[in-house]
Amino acid sequence: MRLAAPAKTSPVRTEQIILFRVSGQVFAVSSASVQEVRSVDSLSGSATKIEAPGLRKVRQVVRRGERSLFIVNAAAHFNLPASSGTLVFVLRKTRTGLLIDGIEKMTSMTRLQALPLCFCHEERQWYRGLTALDQNVVPVVHPEGFLSPEELALLDAALEPVENPAEEGAEGTELAQ
Repeated sequence: MRLAAPAKTSPVRTEQIILFRVSGQVFAVSSASVQEVRSVDSLSGSATKIEAPGLRKVRQVVRRGERSLFIVNAAAHFNLPASSGTLVFVLRKTRTGLLIDGIEKMTSMTRLQALPLCFCHEERQWYRGLTALDQNVVPVVHPEGFLSPEELALLDAALEPVENPAEEGAEGTELAQ
């Protein structure tokens, strides 16, 4: 009698994530999608105000060479109570800086659950899925979901009148709005 060969188990695929806090809520983002983490103080001198009609989650822009980095207030984006952000995640492959309250920790995620059907509006663009960590369900954000192409076009249009902020007398503004 031949015994069946033991079933091969595939190694568990893990992903490094950063748990961050916004208005008391915890979210996760892939650490590979965060290019850098900056303090609000380090960006405040280079940030200028921006007003885009109907887009209250972006109030500042930071120019980096030819590129504009739009600072998204995560509390406003997620419709949470206002908070004073202290850190900005500069997100890779986007033109987004994400204003957050703080970092909880870095950890590994081994499983990403699909979003339940109750997520049926714009939040389907905000999240990649959900994960369970330490008996808690944590939403995993989609880095490209903070600014839609339409919102980026609106923000770009709001930038056009000011060719050079230094010529217009624009000064740095506080980011923690």
